[in-house]
Amino acid sequence: MRPSRPQVRTPRGLLGALLATFAVVASLMTAAAPAQADTTICEPFGTTTIQGRYVVQNNRWGSSATQCVTATDTGFRVTQADGSVPTNGAPKSYPSVFNGCHYTNCSPGTDLPARLDTISEAPSSISYGFVGDAVYNASYDIWLDPTPRTDGVNQTEIMIWFNRVGPIQPIGSQVGTAAVGGRNWEVWTGSNGSNDVLSFVAPSAVTDWSFDVMDFVRATVARGLAEDDWYLTSVQAGFEPWQNGAGLAVNSFSSTVETGDTPGNPDPDPGDPTACEVAYGTNVWQNGFTADVTVTNTGAAPVDGWQLAFTLPSGQRITNAWNASVTPSTGTVTATGMGHNARIAPGGSLTFGFQGAYSGAFAEPDGFRLNDSPCTTA
Repeated sequence: MRPSRPQVRTPRGLLGALLATFAVVASLMTAAAPAQADTTICEPFGTTTIQGRYVVQNNRWGSSATQCVTATDTGFRVTQADGSVPTNGAPKSYPSVFNGCHYTNCSPGTDLPARLDTISEAPSSISYGFVGDAVYNASYDIWLDPTPRTDGVNQTEIMIWFNRVGPIQPIGSQVGTAAVGGRNWEVWTGSNGSNDVLSFVAPSAVTDWSFDVMDFVRATVARGLAEDDWYLTSVQAGFEPWQNGAGLAVNSFSSTVETGDTPGNPDPDPGDPTACEVAYGTNVWQNGFTADVTVTNTGAAPVDGWQLAFTLPSGQRITNAWNASVTPSTGTVTATGMGHNARIAPGGSLTFGFQGAYSGAFAEPDGFRLNDSPCTTA
């Protein structure tokens, strides 16, 4: 609310004139910079906008008990979180802040949906405030779909669990561990009946982090749960509470998406130096073969969470692999490092391999890309 100016009587003396002048100046200063009040939302699906670019949503969908969130200049806090639901089922809600489109509500000026193979990077940062008297996770959600949809349920949901408190677990079952974005994670896969879910769970609480969303997207593509011609529709940061939750906060949130000029060419700068070399050794017999692939980091910095992409010639199919996860089995495939070999030191190398079947004439892949940087071949 804009403050009103006080009424000033005409003074008769110098002191009165000075006092009147000070009062007018103070009133003008107050009017020029009114305080920005926080906005509290208690409607189940109520929303508001912060920073002119992100949407804060209450998103109380799994309970009839009252929940309220208060949007701040940089994030939000849960101010009321009544009720509880069984910990072996779905949570009460997902109060969150997002960039992109969620059920026809698109954040102002968003670049999403954006096709994956046009995105060079999607830097994001998050700062959480946790509490100890609740059962919840701190979840960063990334939504992917084969179409640039702005409504309804997307086909694949990536969940990054920054923290979990209480007897709760992600959808599905744990299928291993992985290094993504320079951190180690438990990896869970499953389906909630409406969409596939791939969850990356931190072994211990992560309060603050800046990272590239595309590291997790590429890991999802490598596992066959999305394709490069799919779309990133939204990124969201918040909490899934099962019991209580008042006091949980997203202290700050940022999200941007950098896109290239054309699909399949997210980085149009041809001057980027090649930082890798690949040696591709094969043993071929009728209708079958093995490949030993040695990747050398020729750059000056370590490569964390490495992924090597290449295209198998027509008629070839991978049947099993070692020292890396290689998916899908045909066409354009991506090899992803395991927990024990997720980093390639400067000047260092690693070897993984796979066995495959083929029909027709045998051939080798034409080229390789390490974390989206082209490699030379030995």
